[in-house]
Amino acid sequence: MCLAIPGKIISIIERPDETFRLGKVSFGGIIKEVNLCMVPEAKIDDYVLVHVGVAISIVDEEEAKITFDYLKQMNEIEEIKNN
Repeated sequence: MCLAIPGKIISIIERPDETFRLGKVSFGGIIKEVNLCMVPEAKIDDYVLVHVGVAISIVDEEEAKITFDYLKQMNEIEEIKNN
C-alpha cells in the first residue's frame, strides 16, 4: 500500500534551481530531508504530505495531527524511523 505521511517543515534548504529545493521535515520528532519541488509555495511551519521522500501537498495542521495520531495508534511510526 502507498501511504503519504504528514510532517511539519522545520527548515528549507534553498537551491539555485527550485527543482532541487529541499526541506527538513519533522514527523513527530523524527527528522527527514524531503524534496519540496512539488510544493514550491511551502514555507517553514507548513504541514505537508510526504510520499517516498517528496512533499506532494500542503495540508491543514489539524488534519496532519489527526492523521499522525492514527499512525501512532497503528504502530506505524517505527516504519518512518527505518526509512
